[in-house]
Amino acid sequence: MSAEKIIYGFHSITSYIRINPLSIKEIFIDEFRTDGRVNDLIKLIETHQIKYHLSNKDRLDGFVSNQKHQGVVAMIHEIKSKYVTIEDIIESNESNPLLLLILDGIEDPHNLGACFRVADAMGVNAIVCPKDNAVGLNSTVRKVASGAAESVPFVVVTNLARTIRYLKENGVFIYGTDDGSSKIINQIIFDGSIALIMGSEGKGMRRLTKELCDEIFKIPMMGQVESLNVSVASGICLYEINRQREVK
Repeated sequence: MSAEKIIYGFHSITSYIRINPLSIKEIFIDEFRTDGRVNDLIKLIETHQIKYHLSNKDRLDGFVSNQKHQGVVAMIHEIKSKYVTIEDIIESNESNPLLLLILDGIEDPHNLGACFRVADAMGVNAIVCPKDNAVGLNSTVRKVASGAAESVPFVVVTNLARTIRYLKENGVFIYGTDDGSSKIINQIIFDGSIALIMGSEGKGMRRLTKELCDEIFKIPMMGQVESLNVSVASGICLYEINRQREVK
């Protein structure tokens, strides 16, 4: 018998319906919502012949422990997340240059979910995270990721430094970001298989992680804000990597 999970919110549920409708067991909708957004969702639900119920707010709140569900909650079959090993990633991409996103100690589930969306949009082969001192794939991450947590493989490692060394031994060039670097992103030549390391919110990369980087750069800041959200910074860096790949 398969386990079940709860997801919630229009964007997340709509993405699940479009990506994997068979994973959805049933959907619960606020009985007092009759707006166009709900009507569009119901049409999509009926198109895919998914069971749904009109429910009161108390029941919806109970499903998600009073999280902001927007009046729509879905019960899905246990998702077989794309947990893979770093060896799997290397072996499955031997003929093409890799693009990996390594997140060093990201603890905010909203940031991880947003990084999944960025990674999916930028063609990242996998997200790599340490097992400890980092958020895992929970319901908030899945909601924010809007389906990207099912499309981008997620590699959880017990020793990030050892994993980085393994990547280097297999021809992956390691880039890190640090506000204290003297180099800026547009001075960097990105080539071959690449792993981009983004540090945690506020703290940046850990010392050993930084020492293992082949090259470190920063994103120039033109205004008053001192730093960017990790998902925004990841998007800027990954876009530049892809831009350089396309012009070569």
